Amino acid sequence: MIQPGDVIPAIPVKHVTAAGVTDETADKVLGGGRVVFFAVPGAFTPTCHANHLPGFVDNASKFSAAGVDRIVCGATNDHHVLKAWAEATGALGSIEFLSDGNGALAKAMGLDKDLSKAGMGTRFSRLAMIIDNGRVERLFLQEEPGVTTSGAPSVLMALETARSK
Repeated sequence: MIQPGDVIPAIPVKHVTAAGVTDETADKVLGGGRVVFFAVPGAFTPTCHANHLPGFVDNASKFSAAGVDRIVCGATNDHHVLKAWAEATGALGSIEFLSDGNGALAKAMGLDKDLSKAGMGTRFSRLAMIIDNGRVERLFLQEEPGVTTSGAPSVLMALETARSK
C-alpha cells in the first residue's frame, strides 16, 4: 500500500475538469503543488454522493486558504459517469475528477477493494490524501463504514495542525 513519502505512480487515467476530459497520468494530475486527493468507491452511490463529495465541495475555499492548490476526487467509474456526477452535484469547477475506469491506479497504490459481492467489481477504498508535488504527505484510509477519517473535516484539521507548527 502506498505510504507517506511515496510518489504517485504514472498510471494512465482520464482527467475530468470544467474544461473537459483529457488523457493524463495520475502523477501529472496529482503532482504540481499541494493537492488533496480523495477517492470514493463509486459516483452516485449513497455514502459517496451524500456524505463524502459534499464535504469537499462545501469546504473548497477553506482548503484553498489552508494552502491547497487543487482538490481531486478519484473513482473507478468511467469518465462519462464522473463528469455527469460532477455536473449533477455542482462540484465541477471547484473539484477535479480522476477516472480510474479499470482500477489500475487503485491496484498500483494498493488501495483497491473488491466489491464483487455487491456487483461493483474492483473499486477504490474510501480514502483521502494530502499530496505535495507528487509525493504522499498524509494518507487517511477509511477503515470503518461511513465518512470520518477520510472526510473533509479530518483532512482540514490535519492541514491546519501542520500549518500551526
